[in-house]
Amino acid sequence: QVQLVESGGGLVQAGGSLRLSCAASGSIFRIDDMGWYRQTPGKQRELVATITSGGSTTYVDSVKGRFAISRDNAKNTVYLQMNSLKPEDTAVYYCNADLVFYNGKYYSTGSYWGQGTQVTVSA
Repeated sequence: QVQLVESGGGLVQAGGSLRLSCAASGSIFRIDDMGWYRQTPGKQRELVATITSGGSTTYVDSVKGRFAISRDNAKNTVYLQMNSLKPEDTAVYYCNADLVFYNGKYYSTGSYWGQGTQVTVSA
């Protein structure tokens, strides 16, 4: 009943930029925190950035000053602007949303993930 769909990944040279988008759809009543994570083969998923419904943000140290997370609450969409990309930023990027949804009978909470989008940064 709830879907998160990501877009915007791709191949870019070091120093370049990409903008990821993640749109949530379904019987959503409210979205609280949203975030971006990334994962490389053999490693645990890493938190990259988060944003609250009020716009407060946090970042992992390795992306501070280069990445910017934002959201459009009217569109249930979260963005990740990635600048000055480095080869070590190469990963599958996933969006996450903590939300309240209606399942047809009552309201419930849940944490949902997108399908992932590949970001590859060449040296």
